[in-house]
Amino acid sequence: MDVIDRFLKYLEAELNLSPNTVGAYGRDLRSWADFATGGSPRELRVDDVTTSDIRSWLARQSKAGCGAATLRRKAQSLRSFYKYLMRHEGISINPAANIIPAKMARSLPVQIKESETVSMLDNIVSATDNDPDSFTSVRDSLILEMLYATGMRCSELTDLRDDAVDTAAATMRVVGKRRKERVIPFGRPLAGAIDNYRQLRSQIADSETSTLFVSLRGRPMNRRSVYTIVHNAMTEAGIHASRLSPHVMRHSCATDMLNNGADLNTVSRLLGHASLATTQIYTHLTYRDLQTNYEHAHPRAKKKGNNYGT
Repeated sequence: MDVIDRFLKYLEAELNLSPNTVGAYGRDLRSWADFATGGSPRELRVDDVTTSDIRSWLARQSKAGCGAATLRRKAQSLRSFYKYLMRHEGISINPAANIIPAKMARSLPVQIKESETVSMLDNIVSATDNDPDSFTSVRDSLILEMLYATGMRCSELTDLRDDAVDTAAATMRVVGKRRKERVIPFGRPLAGAIDNYRQLRSQIADSETSTLFVSLRGRPMNRRSVYTIVHNAMTEAGIHASRLSPHVMRHSCATDMLNNGADLNTVSRLLGHASLATTQIYTHLTYRDLQTNYEHAHPRAKKKGNNYGT
């Protein structure tokens, strides 16, 4: 086991980071080690690295087309790695300590209109009602309903255990980032859809498969399959957005709840955010709608040349 493997094991065992996060750290560090050693990552000598070496690698990543968010993550991977080395592997200098990429403007999440989401889901449910014995039709409909109803992440949905969903109590236990568990409530219509799906799942699922959602082969579904289901459903519904993905359903869930009167703390707990600051980005979306509607509807907002002083 090399030093990178030991670090990744530390992230998983001690910091309780999710497999997706650990995997991203691993890819970043292998890429860095490949650069630092000229193609022999297993020969990385961590105490020979300089800050200039790290800056050169990040510059190369930027030229290769990495965006600002990706560069910030790569820099964070190296900072965390070298902090670990100082605490646990005995190096005396952290060459990544002063590597701080320029701050990037936080973009607003992509969302779709509530009416578009509701129309898409209604049409899919109607099609499923006409073909109630089709496993893929019932499963895909439930996936779309659940993403919008709960606001869960795609990885949370694919990892969701069948025994973590209680339709009688209308609650589910979801394991999120850093393996933190939260309980999500849901409505009776979704509970009924889950019960219907489970009847078909029982005929297909492998006996060793614990996840709620399974493939036609009875094995756990992967994130790419869920992405394809969502993307195809949105495309067929004629929805136009810069991204058509499961995360857009999460954004739409949050924004629509706020627009319909939910308080920020409730939405934050539902989404599993570590702080309210993360959830507040959605208030900018609701404010933008308010501003647009105001400018469209208020008679004085349309007049030109009015300069009101204070």
